[in-house]
Amino acid sequence: MKLADLAALIPNAIIEGDPEIEITGISNHSRRVAPGELFVCIPGIPGYQEDRHPYAGDAVQAGAAAVVAERKVEVNAPVILVKDARHALAVFSAHLNGHPSRELKLIGVTGTNGKTTTAHMIEAILRYAGHKTGLMGNIGTKVGDTMFQTDINTQEPPVLQANLRRMADVDCAYAIMEVTSQGLDAGRVLGCNFRTAVLTNVTQDHLDYHGTMENYIAAKGLFFSRLGNGFTGDPATGKIAVLNADDPASAVFRKLTAAHVLTYGIREEADVRAEDIRLTAWGTSFRAVTYKGTADMQLGMVGTFNVYNALAAITAALAEGLPLATIRDGLVSLPGVPGRMEVINEGQPFLALVDYAHTPDGLDNVLSAVRTFAEKKVITVFGCGGDRDRTKRPVMGGIAAEYSDYVVVTSDNPRSENPGRILADIEEGLREKQYPTSRYEIVEDRAAAIARAVEMAEPGDVIVIAGKGHETYQITNHGTIHFDDREVTREAIRSLK
Repeated sequence: MKLADLAALIPNAIIEGDPEIEITGISNHSRRVAPGELFVCIPGIPGYQEDRHPYAGDAVQAGAAAVVAERKVEVNAPVILVKDARHALAVFSAHLNGHPSRELKLIGVTGTNGKTTTAHMIEAILRYAGHKTGLMGNIGTKVGDTMFQTDINTQEPPVLQANLRRMADVDCAYAIMEVTSQGLDAGRVLGCNFRTAVLTNVTQDHLDYHGTMENYIAAKGLFFSRLGNGFTGDPATGKIAVLNADDPASAVFRKLTAAHVLTYGIREEADVRAEDIRLTAWGTSFRAVTYKGTADMQLGMVGTFNVYNALAAITAALAEGLPLATIRDGLVSLPGVPGRMEVINEGQPFLALVDYAHTPDGLDNVLSAVRTFAEKKVITVFGCGGDRDRTKRPVMGGIAAEYSDYVVVTSDNPRSENPGRILADIEEGLREKQYPTSRYEIVEDRAAAIARAVEMAEPGDVIVIAGKGHETYQITNHGTIHFDDREVTREAIRSLK
């Protein structure tokens, strides 16, 4: 495609240099750009992403055929000057990949907690119903039956649009995507033609990025407002917003969207509700009362929060016209999601669970669920990430104190921050709850902390290792190392024998 054809997509773009040069692809990473591609100099996000303008020359040396920039850059290649490089990145990425989301039914899931589980539930239901699916999220990207790792949750537009193109090219009918607040704020999903937008919940998280809860909610709101302002007149192609009736933020999003709204919940009136909820250590059952009938549901997952996740998935599936019986059986086909209340079983006489809970609400959900079925002690191992929202650390310490019989405070991903400072912030929450010092300890080394919990566990106890879930790495000020809570827990349990 010629550079001029791309520039024409943005009315006020200015080309400096040869407009007839051919463009074969697009990138916003100077070390990954391929010969013939367009390099986009996105502006920086302080503390999260570098300004790419200083790397324009490196990108051209690596073979970039042209550059997109918001200001003058000295390069030996044509330049498209634009007012908003992030917007241009999304526009060009979608166009160069042939607007693949137009060929798919794209379902997005946003929310503080539960995105991954809900997305996997929706995908499991659709696959059970006979549809070929794609999936993008925290655990990786799945195209048909092939799963591969990705570096961030909601991908940058060049990667995201290329993945959607792969899905469309192998005839996926649906793509299910986790949509983060940062991804929305940074314009990563601009140009994605979502059929359905699903909300799980909105609780405290990412305040280091957004600054305030108001900004955080506003970022989430972009998802629902961008569903569009028109009506197709065809239920099969109309836009749907699936909202949690029990979450106050849903009232904000309802006003922001012109899409048809379907609601789910437990406490409030909703289109899809759960009744007769029964929680056990090995699964959950409930009756789904919906606008399409009633059915008994069985989950291989524990906790009321997973009932909410299931209700969101059920509602999204009903919007696609699937029968309740198919939805029920599709949910049963999903035994669990990696790193989400994942049972580590090495034949030990106590229960060991690994979960991704890394927010106050997430930790509260997990520990309150465990408290309902724990026969004896609840032993919690957790930490908080460095270079992230400090205000949630004492809050999470207080939550651990509320539900745990013993707490081992440890490192999560300290990144460039001093781990001791993070641990002290968490300990402040334990002290505020007047949690006895005899019932907690601070073990900075995460492997040693897990081993300590395993060592003290007795028959009937439950160990919860929270914060990292499926992650297979730990980020410290020395770099990134391999670390998998599940592997470390297994090794610690085996060492007992």
